[in-house]
Amino acid sequence: MTITIDCRHLNASGIGVYLRECLPRFLDSPHTFLLIGDEEKLAPITAGHKNAALIACTIKPFSMRELCAFPHNIVKKINQTDLYYSPYFNIPSGITVPVYTTIHDIIFPDMPELTSKMGLAMRMWFYRRAFRRSKKIFTVSQFSKSRIEYYSRSRIPVIVTHSAIQPYLLNRLPVPEKKDTILFIGNIKKHKGLWCLLEAFFRAREAGLKSKLIIVGSRDNFRSRDTAILRQLESADSSIVEFTGFISDEKLKRLLGEAALLVQPSLYEGFCLPPLEAMVCGTRALISDIPVLREIYDGFPVTFFQAGNSEDMKEKLLSLLFNKEPERIVLPDDLREKYTFKKTAAVILRELTGAVS
Repeated sequence: MTITIDCRHLNASGIGVYLRECLPRFLDSPHTFLLIGDEEKLAPITAGHKNAALIACTIKPFSMRELCAFPHNIVKKINQTDLYYSPYFNIPSGITVPVYTTIHDIIFPDMPELTSKMGLAMRMWFYRRAFRRSKKIFTVSQFSKSRIEYYSRSRIPVIVTHSAIQPYLLNRLPVPEKKDTILFIGNIKKHKGLWCLLEAFFRAREAGLKSKLIIVGSRDNFRSRDTAILRQLESADSSIVEFTGFISDEKLKRLLGEAALLVQPSLYEGFCLPPLEAMVCGTRALISDIPVLREIYDGFPVTFFQAGNSEDMKEKLLSLLFNKEPERIVLPDDLREKYTFKKTAAVILRELTGAVS
């Protein structure tokens, strides 16, 4: 069987990691692959694999050219393969072979306040197109599956293929010394709940907490409608709140290992990796009690707080950290290995290769 894989998302954050980690496992199978994307970035992944052919393509996903004028020579080659798989829900025009896509979450119709009416209408058009064109859809949690089935009216099979952390984080050594720091990893969009963390953190500081908050993100890109929180941030020095900007994988792993606590205050997620990343690095996690986090972290040694409730988070911060030495946790092997890209790739490949006899 020959499978086309759209690799144009290779440099995206979450989707790119998902694709980069699954690709080598796909290539280890006996099937042949047509990979579409940046040849230079794909070359290291395909090195040593004779079952992969590359086609250069720089057309942006979700662009008008992708929808209306995708190159005929590329479409022709795609349609000579057995099927097309995209790690996201963009589908170029002209494809006639069976299409399979991954939808990591369906946040915008669930939280329409995150975009404009026009932005929501455009995203819903792409979602519905994926529902219509895909033979099967993959997603990363039972929660996301339920939301996709709701909006697609259960007209299409949805297969759960969990996300996972990058293997470099699973290396147990070196183990950095613990520091009295609280870590937040994520973007600054409203659904990530950073505003709630900031409110809780400053209230906990007023109550005597000495911990420092480290935000893996950029102060320059921070936006909020809450001017009071902005003023607090502007008045806080770097000994209290630090914005790291872009950091390397090595520094991220060190911060994860050093932290006394990782806080995940999300109001909405499709899967959510930072708590798992923290725990495999020996750090406790305080996370919101939204349904998807209850699902993904069932059985893990996490502490939940009421989503969006900064007072409850403040009390949990004080309970976990106030006048206490930071503790290192050791995640049991069964939990460390619960979510792996080996498992994810195997499920996707099984569904793809079982589609055509």
